[in-house]
Amino acid sequence: MADADTTEAKNYATSVPMQNEPFFLKGSNNLDWGMKNRLSQIFDPTSGRTVMLAFDHGYFLGPTSGLERIDLNIVPLIEYADTLMLTRGILRTTIPPTYTRGIVLRASGGPSILKELSDEEIAVSIDEAVRLNVAAMAVQVFIGGEHETRSVHNMTRLVDMGNRHGIATLAVTAVGKEMVRDAQYMRLATRMCAELGATYVKTYYVDEDFDTVTASCPVPIVIAGGKKLPEPEALQLAYNAVQQGAAGVDMGRNIFQSEAPAAMIQAVRAVVHENLSPTDAYDLYLALKESDKQSVEN
Repeated sequence: MADADTTEAKNYATSVPMQNEPFFLKGSNNLDWGMKNRLSQIFDPTSGRTVMLAFDHGYFLGPTSGLERIDLNIVPLIEYADTLMLTRGILRTTIPPTYTRGIVLRASGGPSILKELSDEEIAVSIDEAVRLNVAAMAVQVFIGGEHETRSVHNMTRLVDMGNRHGIATLAVTAVGKEMVRDAQYMRLATRMCAELGATYVKTYYVDEDFDTVTASCPVPIVIAGGKKLPEPEALQLAYNAVQQGAAGVDMGRNIFQSEAPAAMIQAVRAVVHENLSPTDAYDLYLALKESDKQSVEN
């Protein structure tokens, strides 16, 4: 039988157009629902930015300073990160499965620091990525490097596999030995990755014309923290990047090698998500550092 309810008893809001808001991330409006959902686990939908905590360095460096014990040095920090960038070995052995934010899985690898680093291949299958419930797969792309073409093809293969399963691909640009780290190179590297299908790109901040890098790339860019800097300089780096169009930061050493890692990641969050000035963010860092010190003493 037909529905016994009368038409008059229902409200179809016939005068209100269908609500269909655009997705909050640059260049992502035409992606499938599943990939958008995963990107929302990486980027904060309110600010449109992310603080990625990177600690995948061991895949080619081994137990570098600050990463000797992931369980003691990193796990206490994960509550402050929007997403984690790591290897499957660390994910399985060390990260609590109750962690519900995005996982960005290191998906390329091969050589150690003792060899030519651009000689990488895909190191994770798509079945493994699905099994681990990751939001994105990260692949190194060596524009200008000895194995440039292979690294680009590594990325495009991951893009194809990821698109079939709604998993994003993060292209991580690595500066080739013959290339100068300037805006011209960054525009080339990031645009190549975006043109060939990367969902978003990680690259380095440059002091001059970085806004041209973000403007010419049709997908979100997050910046690499790079080598350890004094805390005020690292906060200034994060501030400059997001003010010039970056969609966040992917920091590792500038957090886990800080004198007060928990205080530092919270200060970085304030810069990225609240546009806090570097000076105010450093004051926040010092206050949190002192508070943490007093908590330990008590």
